Amino acid sequence: MTGRAWGVLFVLCGAIFLEGIDVAMLNVALPAIRDDLDLSTGTLQWVMSAYVLGYGGFMLLGGRAADLFGRRRMFVLWLVVFLLFSGLGGLATEGWMLIVARFVTGVAAAFMTPAGLSIITTGFPEGPQRDKALLVYAGTAAGGFSIGLVVGGLLSAIDWRWVFFAPVILSLGILLAALALIPASPRPDRGGQGVDLAGAVTVTAGILLLVFGVERATHVPAAWTVGTVGTALLLFLAFAVIERASSSPLVRPGIFRSGSLVRANVAGLLFAAGFFGFQFIVVLYLQELRGWSSLQTSFALIVIGVDAVLSPLLTPKLVARFGHARVIFGGLLVASLSYALFLPLGADWTYAAMFPGLLLLGVAFSLVYGPLTIVATDGVAEEEQGVAGGLLYTSFQFGAALGLSAVTAVNITATDGASPAALLDGYRAALVVPLAAALIAAAVSASGLRTRRARADSAPAGGHRAGPERSDAPGGVEQPAGLGS
Repeated sequence: MTGRAWGVLFVLCGAIFLEGIDVAMLNVALPAIRDDLDLSTGTLQWVMSAYVLGYGGFMLLGGRAADLFGRRRMFVLWLVVFLLFSGLGGLATEGWMLIVARFVTGVAAAFMTPAGLSIITTGFPEGPQRDKALLVYAGTAAGGFSIGLVVGGLLSAIDWRWVFFAPVILSLGILLAALALIPASPRPDRGGQGVDLAGAVTVTAGILLLVFGVERATHVPAAWTVGTVGTALLLFLAFAVIERASSSPLVRPGIFRSGSLVRANVAGLLFAAGFFGFQFIVVLYLQELRGWSSLQTSFALIVIGVDAVLSPLLTPKLVARFGHARVIFGGLLVASLSYALFLPLGADWTYAAMFPGLLLLGVAFSLVYGPLTIVATDGVAEEEQGVAGGLLYTSFQFGAALGLSAVTAVNITATDGASPAALLDGYRAALVVPLAAALIAAAVSASGLRTRRARADSAPAGGHRAGPERSDAPGGVEQPAGLGS
């Protein structure tokens, strides 16, 4: 890659690092925020949920906006919005002000993230160059989350408001670098492509309601959740009808004919559900049962950040040797093993007992996250790269919300009392959820391995197939080389 290409990748990695560190720092700072602003538990939960709603709800629309209005334009514009509202969050004096700021920050991330991903997928030729760029990008995202846990603990020990002000400083530097390094692209030709306003409204409302229903499932009556989710499903049905009739659909229905794309999104949703649900339960175990501080918990979990090193260094070699499908499948099995090691969780476990499971989870993340990103965007036409990225990140966000809600529900149901033994029973029961999610994701991924093997068996003797990066995508779909070059 040229020096300019590395510079562009550096800027985009900075943005995804910013998004990861922003979320992680807030997780650790929540107790300090509650004490200072005198927030109820319900209001505090909305400080997190507002960001998830904005991010997950508008991600698909953000991906399409990047395709229609220009990737660089959308990236820079929404980076500015991210910067401004992160700063406003730090100035909040009431809970509602912080919730609004977090919602708009989530919306900004929903437009900025798929725009940044599609700049990579359209700016690097499909094949080893793009794969390397995406794996570096994925490793940076993981590093942001891991480093954010520690930095958030340090900053919240000084003043929680710095958890919001620090991203402002970082995003300002990224903005200046983006203006200097990301080349201006020609205005997209939207001839015959109107803005699918009806589709945008229905799918965004549907995603918002679905994430909202899942997020609130453990806090409201079951009938309310059923009604909310049912309304969301009706909106998705209306969206499907609108897209089939539209001459310029927000999401072209034919994009779902790619088995590899569908498998990548389903596996991504399940992997995110297990990953975030597991972390949530481990944090509760360490802080509620063991009495560890936020900073101690942050340092304990930082070992998961080993994926920031493994993603760009080890994963590309494994992909080149075994192909994406096998690496993803292997990573999901490693994640399953990690969760299984925590099932016999004890009330007095040492960190040495926890370390193998946490380390394996970091390894699993490095094997799954980057290759899934590659598979979900490989073979997709350049004008739909933003949508493909939006679909994948929507799956990740909804998976995270689903996983958090599921482990919370199981934990509450299985906890009978406030004694240490009762708390431990709840944690053990909840840890089954991440394990089940990882195993189902592995089964989904394994179906791609079977399809690939069947295609290979039916190929003519002596026939030549494309290189491993293209032919080993989950689903065995032969991907055209050189797209986007």
